[in-house]
Amino acid sequence: MTSPQPNIKINIGGDNSGQLAIGDNNSQEYTNLVNSQNTAPAPADLATLRQMSATLKTQVAEAAPADKKASALERIDELEAAITAEEPDLTTMDYIKRWFVKNLPTLSGAVTSVVIHPIVGKLVEAAGTMAADEFQERFS
Repeated sequence: MTSPQPNIKINIGGDNSGQLAIGDNNSQEYTNLVNSQNTAPAPADLATLRQMSATLKTQVAEAAPADKKASALERIDELEAAITAEEPDLTTMDYIKRWFVKNLPTLSGAVTSVVIHPIVGKLVEAAGTMAADEFQERFS
């Protein structure tokens, strides 16, 4: 005796992304692709990034009002840590950029120039295709 064929009907609409499995005995796999050409940042790139961070700290120390100076300098330290993490923390980078736009707009351009610097792009690319795509989406 044969089992009856299932009657499957599917209707998918709108903007969807992700995996979908329909029917019996399915399996799904996920592969995270990493940029194999640039897996580790060059020491010179990290040195340049640290110099940019030091320059930004100096700008903040000179230009920020006294009541916001300590918070702003903490954000610069957070920004450097977020950028140089094994997988750059794009959420923190975005938050810090927005913090400066809201609290110290005269310094937001200097912060943004660090966030979108080509060296930061290289570090994000090294984290993989998905991170690079998200970076492009957030900061382009």
